[in-house]
Amino acid sequence: MDGYLTKDMKLAKDGVHTARRHDSAEKQVAGRAAYADDLPEPKALLHVHIVGADIACGTVAPLDLSDIRKAPGVIWIGTADDIPGENNTGPVIHDEEMLAGSETRPGQIHFHGQPLFLVAAETVQQARTAAKSVKLVYTKETPLLTIDDAIAATSLLGEPYRMARGNIDTALATAPHRVQGQIEIGGQEQFYLEGQIAIATPGEDGDMHVISSNQHPSECQLLVAHMLGVPGHAVTIEVRRIGGGFGGKETQGNLMACSAALVARHTGRPAKCRLDRDQDMILTGKRHEARITYDAGVDGDGRIMGLRVRQDIRCGWSTDLSHAIADRAMFHADNCYYLPAAEITSYRLRTNTCSNTAFRGFGGPQGMLGAERVIDHIAHQIGRDPLEVRRINFYEPPDGTGDRAVTPYHMTVEDCVIEEIVDELVETSDYTARRAAIADWNADNPILKKGIALTPVRFGISFTTTHLNQAGALVHLYQDGSVMLNHGGIEMGQGLFVKVAQVAASAFNIDLDRVKITSTRTDKVPNTSATAASSGSDMNGMAVDNACAEIRGRLIRFLCENHNVTEAQVEFLPNRVRFGAQEMSFNELAKAAYLARVPLSATGFYATPKISWDRAKGRGRPFFYFAYGAAVSEVVIDTLTGENRLTRVDILHDVGKSLNPAIDFGQIEGGFVQGAGWLTMEELWWDDAGRLRTHAPSTYKIPTASDRPPVMNIRLWEKGMNRELTIKRSKAVGEPPLMLANSVHQAISHAISFCGDAYPDLDAPATPEQILGAITRLRA
Repeated sequence: MDGYLTKDMKLAKDGVHTARRHDSAEKQVAGRAAYADDLPEPKALLHVHIVGADIACGTVAPLDLSDIRKAPGVIWIGTADDIPGENNTGPVIHDEEMLAGSETRPGQIHFHGQPLFLVAAETVQQARTAAKSVKLVYTKETPLLTIDDAIAATSLLGEPYRMARGNIDTALATAPHRVQGQIEIGGQEQFYLEGQIAIATPGEDGDMHVISSNQHPSECQLLVAHMLGVPGHAVTIEVRRIGGGFGGKETQGNLMACSAALVARHTGRPAKCRLDRDQDMILTGKRHEARITYDAGVDGDGRIMGLRVRQDIRCGWSTDLSHAIADRAMFHADNCYYLPAAEITSYRLRTNTCSNTAFRGFGGPQGMLGAERVIDHIAHQIGRDPLEVRRINFYEPPDGTGDRAVTPYHMTVEDCVIEEIVDELVETSDYTARRAAIADWNADNPILKKGIALTPVRFGISFTTTHLNQAGALVHLYQDGSVMLNHGGIEMGQGLFVKVAQVAASAFNIDLDRVKITSTRTDKVPNTSATAASSGSDMNGMAVDNACAEIRGRLIRFLCENHNVTEAQVEFLPNRVRFGAQEMSFNELAKAAYLARVPLSATGFYATPKISWDRAKGRGRPFFYFAYGAAVSEVVIDTLTGENRLTRVDILHDVGKSLNPAIDFGQIEGGFVQGAGWLTMEELWWDDAGRLRTHAPSTYKIPTASDRPPVMNIRLWEKGMNRELTIKRSKAVGEPPLMLANSVHQAISHAISFCGDAYPDLDAPATPEQILGAITRLRA
């Protein structure tokens, strides 16, 4: 028996493994879903504006705020001098000043837009207008802005980190073929629809309640508490839903929460801190830029004998989550490919730009794109179809001998189903015939060129920081048979809440409308982890399931003790329960149990099993399991302009036994399109002074509905079944689909290859300028 479900169990209409719409979908479409800025504003609310630095590197003189204090509507000005506790909003390593400005001492500036001080006024416009009157005096220094700048200056966040397996020097020296190259990979703006925002309301005894658009309430709670100089129990963070996060609200929302709380503490009035889009993009971190340099030794068939990889990761001015992100880029430098000898070295580069942060995939996309570039380059150099080279290098399937199943970090891959998935996708997408037809088409078309590529995905599921792999839940069963659940997960549009509600509904075999989803609050479920690493449904679903199991067990024992039946005679049918020859509705059972003084509330807890990671030794099992998928993308490029169009996509993705196929389809489609945007059009650009110039929708291009290919075939792998005991044998789906878009970049590279004989050195994003440049170099 897997949890509560058996193969022939009759389920209520809204249980797991059924397609149900997002719990907020109707409200979102109708505009009734309440986000932080939609809530009724408390009486006496103050609006907080964060004033940022105008230089990227240097110092700012002690602040003269006398004029700004006299500005209309201004109630309070906050600097570093006014912080009663820790002047820090950085996670893990506390190296990120909340406010750099002071009236008593100079402040160090590390990036353009760095927060200097706060202005609190009756209206946000008054706060912003007043901020313009301040005169700031700087001493400028030369900023480090690029990967090359940081390498030249040896500007690092810690020592380089290395993972290795086998004798890489011997493998490379004895290989019949050597393939060497480099790819530059750009960053990406999260571009969530709801910007960063927090509303703080002071309470009795120094308490503070904060509504925050935040993916990690427990971390935010402690940072606000430490900033205010109070214990954690004095701060409550509440999140009902956020309008997108993609990792950009895992740590970056802490500044707004701390700013609002600081104003609320000093004024005794509620305070709201909401960034506009320009300031949001300037202040907050993005996907890390990367440079992947590789040296591969291969045999005549394209089988990799050894691979040496250097990953230069541009982190920005502070640590944030960069070490874990760069680690994951290393974990995924192999993607689906067995490397008998490997050396992967990571350099975490410190630059005078905003501190880069989590983004869907958390370093995995950069590592995987590097792996796909290596495979594609090998195929070109030895004259083979890239798919053949991919297949010959796959990790062995689950029933193999284990000889080709060990990763560069010494974990044995026990669940590699990528070969089956790829074989099925090749057939259903008609890949082989289409690739041949494209070659013929290109021979007859000198201007437009088509390309096609199939790329796989193997993405590790778990936080690589082991202690984060835990979740808690609180479940109440009321005497009328309705259920209220609370857990540490955050609903950011991805459908987490409806999935977890379906788990609870299935536990009691009741309809979904009997289950109430409530705001995530740190005073209900403590010490939770971020909703990140694709682990939200896995961990919170299991925690809720465990709480429901406790209540269900009490109900069963109640029936056994009062109706002379055994546990085996108790059966939960849809919205009712049978015990022996008798039946009653689930609502009646809840009432009867209440009258009998049976406790109907329970907490649940889940800690992901089997995982361990020794970072010092570079070995262990950092992942509970892997999610797999594959995509075939077809593109056409204009060789005169560099423009490209994505014309067809075929995706086959493994989600195990899907908790909710409708939600999973949406995650796959959205993740793929977001990945395609990253790899083809989303370009970040800083000028020589360190100012972000792509800081608004007018200068930063994201994919729209018209960029979705006219033919997009998405299928869930019907054979999917998690070998590990996850929630109802499902698999995570949040991040892995983004990396299916590697096929788009590879397809563009394939199209460019028809313009010359050399290997096309196409970087990412493959903007028209990049494509045209690659074509020009091929024809030179």
